[in-house]
Amino acid sequence: MPFTLRRFLRRLRTMISSSDNEGPVSEDDRRPWEPPFDASKPAPPISYPITELAALASRSYLSDASNFHLPFNRASTPLPSPGAPLPPRRRVLVCHDMQGGYRDDAAPQGGANPDAYALWHWHLMDIFVYFSHYLVTLPPPCWTNTAHLHGVKVLGTFIAEWDKGAEICREMFATQDSAQMYAERLQELAATLGFDGWLINIEVKLDIQFIDNLKEFVNHLTDRMHAAVPGSLVIWYDAVTVNGHLNWQNKLNEYNKPFFDLCDGLFVNYTWKENYPQDSAAVAGERKYDVYMGIDVFGRNSYGGGQWNTNVALDLLKKDDISTAIFAPGWIYETKQPPDFQSAQNRWWDLVEKSWGVLQSYPKRLPFYSDFDQGRGYQVSSEGLQVSRDPWNNISCQSFQPMLKYTGDEVHPPLITSINFKDGQYSGGGCVTVKGGLNQNTIFSEQLFEASISMEDGPLHLFYSVKADTNCVVGLSLDLSSRNKGNTSVLIAENIATFHRKKKNHIYSTYVQSVKARALDNQNWVLYQATVQSCASYTMTGINIVCTLGTSGNINPETEEDGSLEADANILSAYQASLGHISIQDIDETMPFPPLESWEIEGEHISWSNSNASKLVSLKISWKLKTSHPATFTKYNIYVEKLTTDSIAKASRSFMGVASVEAFYVSDLQVPDEVTILKFIVQACGCDGSNQELEECPKFFLVPVVA
Repeated sequence: MPFTLRRFLRRLRTMISSSDNEGPVSEDDRRPWEPPFDASKPAPPISYPITELAALASRSYLSDASNFHLPFNRASTPLPSPGAPLPPRRRVLVCHDMQGGYRDDAAPQGGANPDAYALWHWHLMDIFVYFSHYLVTLPPPCWTNTAHLHGVKVLGTFIAEWDKGAEICREMFATQDSAQMYAERLQELAATLGFDGWLINIEVKLDIQFIDNLKEFVNHLTDRMHAAVPGSLVIWYDAVTVNGHLNWQNKLNEYNKPFFDLCDGLFVNYTWKENYPQDSAAVAGERKYDVYMGIDVFGRNSYGGGQWNTNVALDLLKKDDISTAIFAPGWIYETKQPPDFQSAQNRWWDLVEKSWGVLQSYPKRLPFYSDFDQGRGYQVSSEGLQVSRDPWNNISCQSFQPMLKYTGDEVHPPLITSINFKDGQYSGGGCVTVKGGLNQNTIFSEQLFEASISMEDGPLHLFYSVKADTNCVVGLSLDLSSRNKGNTSVLIAENIATFHRKKKNHIYSTYVQSVKARALDNQNWVLYQATVQSCASYTMTGINIVCTLGTSGNINPETEEDGSLEADANILSAYQASLGHISIQDIDETMPFPPLESWEIEGEHISWSNSNASKLVSLKISWKLKTSHPATFTKYNIYVEKLTTDSIAKASRSFMGVASVEAFYVSDLQVPDEVTILKFIVQACGCDGSNQELEECPKFFLVPVVA
């Protein structure tokens, strides 16, 4: 990448200091995959890059014998429409360059830092590139899982820089055969690990004799990727020219177009001038959307200055109708922008949305489920019950993210809608909370999702959970659109009359057949179930949360416009309510799970050690179905019960974590001496949000060794 020395020094400072204090790196501060590191030995799963050309050539990363971590690094979530090309419009590529890469996200099973870096504005991007300065940067599967869920393609990075990079290139491109061989190695990595292609960054000077083979490398990689992973991408970075010079052009021109012609796009260096986007579009012709004009969020000589002025460059690119590559949005996290990461990130991405608008919409198919989990939090809940009080992070656990509007610039917003990590959740680690002041005569509404679901194919069944203070009423509304009938909306709430009385000049459509409520035992959550009838020629285009205050007495719809509530219009009452989850299905039942006898489960790599008055055990648990099953599982909850002679019937159950693949590594589990049996439970989770009954889940039993 450009300004390599400055960026290298910044990365070096990051690498040789802890997260909060200057000073040398201790043994505990080093990344787990840094030397000494033996990938063949059982250990807590780690995502790591390939740092040596010999390792790439040998295929050692893809060998189960030499890489214990391989099964854990396979992405498990496909794109919604695998093989689909990018849309024919200007696009947003986001290049993740955050503290050198492989931080909290390097643990496929997650970690304990609730403040770990994450992204959740997936509706504003088309491509996500995982970038670092290692030779082959392989995206940790958590990024691929959540990006794919939201329809965003994911690329790894191949980079050659400095003197060592030049030496590597001379070896790679010595012959046509070697160029093709290394292209095939990269293609195989992407196809095996489940991501969608590569950013190629050759940032060294090359003798002209290597250029033809470099071009063959790009061409062969593109062809092989397209064949192995339909819809995949290879994008060339604007650095070395077709003459072998290391000379960033900052536009598409004759010096980098020969590479552009062989692949799927060009990532243009950041120091472009005002007229360069137009120049690039003219050279690209019909492929102008494949040109991604770079914007460095750190602002190093970038047009507009990046940082809180990133929208200056975006506005220009929007006017010129060309794509963009946003580099290092982790600037918000790295520089600790005030007042806190959650607020600052929402504020920064609001600049992007106001400039370019929403690019991704969801849901587009059913079933649809979201518990608003951002993949981090301070506790974990499952169907209204708290199963863990420990802080955690695991980006693979992200569910569909709501498109909440940023309101922080308003002086005194009456109501604020946010993702709530601190209060008890219905599921996962987050919920949507609406909090503030509301007057009696007002309905507050905010869009959660921008959808595209046909309403013609039969009734829809909605399930959602609400936790609200007394007198706070919560419902959902669905925006419907029809070419012939215009736009309307459907209200889903237990007390529809309350909303109708306050909805001046508009009555919600009456497509709701029923709304049933069920309070959970010993909990504040109330579950709602509603059926929305088929609506000919309509498409659902939006899902909104709607909030109001309850009204007392009998409600007469004829008094709707009589102004009887105006006296209370300026009186704000405290309002707080949470939405725990939304599930939309086209069938009125949860998905079936396979019976207990359908599962195979085993433990291997079992290792015991002693610690004070307890034993410690580490092991890998694997499971699979014996026969095919129509259900789709998004993740697995892992529990353990420590049984003693006195507690066989009533053992306490502990939540251990979440697996996104059919394997989980237990590391140094403490086993008191009185424990006679360990029972590990693997709970399948369906794409509709349902969980398999624990009695029907596969279980692995382990008897502790005798010291």
